[in-house]
Parts: sequence; C-alpha cells; structure tokens
Amino acid sequence: MPFWSQSFGEDADLKDPKRNFRFTVSITGITAANGGPLLWYANSVSKPTFTLASAEHKYLNHSFYYPGNVTWNSVEIKMVDPGGDPDVAATLAAILQGGGYQVPTDASSNSLTSISKARATGALGRVEIKQIDADGRPIETWTLWNAFVEEVDFGGTLSYGDEKLTEIGLKLKYDWARIETRAGSAANVLGGDSFFNV
Repeated sequence: MPFWSQSFGEDADLKDPKRNFRFTVSITGITAANGGPLLWYANSVSKPTFTLASAEHKYLNHSFYYPGNVTWNSVEIKMVDPGGDPDVAATLAAILQGGGYQVPTDASSNSLTSISKARATGALGRVEIKQIDADGRPIETWTLWNAFVEEVDFGGTLSYGDEKLTEIGLKLKYDWARIETRAGSAANVLGGDSFFNV
C-alpha cells in the first residue's frame, strides 16, 4: 500500500519511506574505545553505484548496443574529526601504513615494503553502510567487498576566518557491493532476489 494513502495512527503496518538522514557507517579496521567501528562522527556517505559499459555495433545507419562489464564506482565518506577518541587523521594515516606504506626515510630493508591489496583491505576491514528506520533497525545494508583507501582529504584549507568543524574526506575503492534489505525485490527476473549475495 502506498505510504501516503493511509493514516499512520490507524495502520500499524504502514512504514516510513527510507530517509537520507537515517544511516550509519561502520569500518571494522577502526576500533575506537568510543563507538568501536561505528563512525558516529560521519556527516555523509555516498551509497554504492555501478556503471554498466556497453559495446556499439554499427550497421548501415543504425547503432546497436550490447551490455559489457560492470564497474563499481568509489564511495565517499565525509567525517568530522573529533580530535580525541578517535583522532580520525591519525587513524586514517595508520590504516595507510597498515596497508604497507612506509615513509622512505632511508634505503634499508625495513623501508622497502609496498602496499598490497591483502594488507590494504585487511587494514580497512569490513565496510558497511546501513539505512535505518525510526527505531534504529537496518532496512538496507550495503557491504563493500575488498574495500581499500583510494583518497584521503585531511580537512582542506585552514583559515582564521573559518569557524566550521574540520571535515575529513575518505574515498574508498572496492571490487563489488552487496545489498541486503528487509523487504524483497519486486523485479521479475530469473533466479530470485539474491541481491548480489556471495
């Protein structure tokens, strides 16, 4: 039943539509005493998106298109840095180092390591984006598979005239995303509603 067609006081089964301000983000590679992996200081997050490439075939004055590879696009998280527990700038720098990056201070064998996918994804851990209902229960959960840090913005330009909170930007790359929802799919496709499950 449409969410606008009934009285909320009369129909207990009527649900609010998904709302953009009801969300949580968690990264298991962050283990702060205050909140653990939950990024309670996150301002915003972009949900996963994908691009389906296409190949063009021309015949006379006609063009025909065929679907190609699926590419999952980067996810961006904006966070206010609490500056205490956790210190987001220090945490993200440590995740980069945990991925294998070492500052090249000398030419010894101790600084010849480089970033690997296994270390980079292991340092970040599991990334989940959840849209929640008014009671805090997840109604849509996105899990990023093999996510690693692609880009970090530690807060941009500092200025004496700028009184805003310092906001850190984090961009993540991943192989694919899985979606799990409380309700099922309404798509009429073969194979049911697996929702990219692994």
